[in-house]
Amino acid sequence: MPQLIFFALVGVVAYFGYRSFLKEAERVTAKIRRAEQQTANGATGTLVKDPETGEYRLAKD
Repeated sequence: MPQLIFFALVGVVAYFGYRSFLKEAERVTAKIRRAEQQTANGATGTLVKDPETGEYRLAKD
């Protein structure tokens, strides 16, 4: 019985680790795509609109 609990715990940790890995990979891929777009357009940064003030500011990575 302790082996079953151990393997279940390892499975849960592996599942959440995998989800975390995918989330990080998507973040990095989006950052690379944004940098490629900026290079293609000749831009020096990406502007994002602040929902509270309505002002545009440079995106923070």
